[in-house]
Amino acid sequence: MKFVLTAIDAKYIHTGLAVYSLRSYAGKEMREHIELAEYTINQRMEQILADLYKRKPDVIGFSCYIWNISLVRRLIREFSKLLPEVPIWLGGPEVSYEYQKIFEDFPEVTGIMQGEGEETFRELLQVYVKAEREAEGAVSFCDLPLRIPGTATREGFFGVRKPLDMDSLPFYYEELGEDEKERERHKILYYESSRGCPFRCSYCLSSIEKQVRLRDLKLVKKELRYFLDRKVRQVKFIDRTFNCNREHALSIWRFLLENDNSVTNFHFEIAAELLTQEELKVLSQMRPGLVQLEIGVQTTNKETLRAIHRPGNLEKLRAAVLSISEAGNIHQHLDLIAGLPWEDLQSFRNSFNEVFAMAPNQLQLGFLKVLKGSELYERANEYGIICQSEPPYEVLYTKWLSYEDVQELKKVEEMLELFYNSSQFCHTLSGLLKLFENPYDMFLALAEFYEKNGYYVNSPSRNYRYEMILEFVKGLGKGENAEGLFKELLTFDVYLREKAKSRPAFSGDIHSYLQKVTLFYRRQESEADLLSDYVEKGYDCRQMMRMTHVEVFRYPVWDKKWLGEIDMDKISAGEERFVLFDYEKRSPLTYEAKFTLLEI
Repeated sequence: MKFVLTAIDAKYIHTGLAVYSLRSYAGKEMREHIELAEYTINQRMEQILADLYKRKPDVIGFSCYIWNISLVRRLIREFSKLLPEVPIWLGGPEVSYEYQKIFEDFPEVTGIMQGEGEETFRELLQVYVKAEREAEGAVSFCDLPLRIPGTATREGFFGVRKPLDMDSLPFYYEELGEDEKERERHKILYYESSRGCPFRCSYCLSSIEKQVRLRDLKLVKKELRYFLDRKVRQVKFIDRTFNCNREHALSIWRFLLENDNSVTNFHFEIAAELLTQEELKVLSQMRPGLVQLEIGVQTTNKETLRAIHRPGNLEKLRAAVLSISEAGNIHQHLDLIAGLPWEDLQSFRNSFNEVFAMAPNQLQLGFLKVLKGSELYERANEYGIICQSEPPYEVLYTKWLSYEDVQELKKVEEMLELFYNSSQFCHTLSGLLKLFENPYDMFLALAEFYEKNGYYVNSPSRNYRYEMILEFVKGLGKGENAEGLFKELLTFDVYLREKAKSRPAFSGDIHSYLQKVTLFYRRQESEADLLSDYVEKGYDCRQMMRMTHVEVFRYPVWDKKWLGEIDMDKISAGEERFVLFDYEKRSPLTYEAKFTLLEI
């Protein structure tokens, strides 16, 4: 008997954690009956269908999420035409609610595993295996009586299971085959040290289970050692609010600090307002790149926060974010959600500007997804929330936010992704902000320029975006000095990211400085101080010139404090200063090259 568990991930680097956990929990004695089939949403449906058919399952299961449910629906219909005798089971958040509608829409579906699936799947598998063993001849898996807790069939729902003890869950990474371990080596590895969430955020399915279950810290540390010893690239904790239990979070962070392997990055989703001074102190001691934090702010509108049941303290959140930023060693990703109750366009602009002022490494402008089973799904009519009928069920408009408002925010979101979250225009944006009243207005003006020039249809290449910014600045009519400043800001940002193969058209002529620059490299070859690492590896001055870059500037474009204080109407160029960009030494947070001011 073969039960094929199917996971369709959003990207290749992701891992279908659910199916691996189900297989592991089922036990070694059942492993021979389980086959995992893992794909991505970028693969053609026909390709996945052909592969599933080739596997010849006796029973098949699909792990259903918001990102893959559309593809799963198509697969269900086509698969049942090819192998109509094979029972089809579904599980995951996209099918755990309104199971009767699933059965109405998809007569091909045999049953649904609701909620936490490990124990449910093990019992279901045991039923199928037992039926095969007891059958004297061929067995029809479609005709078995199935009344397993945690499942729903066309006969009804057979009851909610008691939540699992977290310590009963096996650590599935240790049980992987050699081929699976090789594949996992190139992926983000997911890990959970807890399940459930103490908060009741009305848009989130995690609010349904209010009890938080923690995995024993001895087990957690042993399992984290597995990742550290193998120097995996990234481990992402999928705990909904990792630091909801201070002792648990602090113990894990201390363990990572004390056992850092200088390679692995650990990602956590936290509530920043809960951080204590003790936790902030430990975080401040982390190696740059050891930890990254995702912080859901969602909104700064207090009425909206009350409506969605987020009790967070914005002042404490802001203080924690700024404290972490000052330490300069942790990548922070802050989230906003557009389309929440009581938030109109002006309110969202205020939220955007307040969160942007916290200077996160990344700011995600997301849009409300009205998930089945959430409180907002139940109260959508009350709030006038109209969303898409198909996944991802994204908001179209609300009582407070019109469809036109949502479209404006969509354009701002794209500008935010291209010019802020890409980390390619950091210094240029610092200067650009001085030309606008607030960050939102800046991104909106960029969006309008983008639309006017048809760039939403014919998206410019990454390199051309630098020139596009300069054209945008020229259109603001701030004069030659401002244009000169932005040419240097863009030049600085270009070389901060990479040794450009061809010199940007907007960058100044440096031929008259080549003799000085060449003398600098020759001096490094004989009396190295800034480039000693290169000399020790045997590189000569010509090779060092090719591997690094020296640029000349007349404005202190590297100084963000100066950029924050300048008066654009009074700026003027000064004496030339030389900056060395070293691409062998990069920031683990931003990937920017190390730069040094030179005395030439």
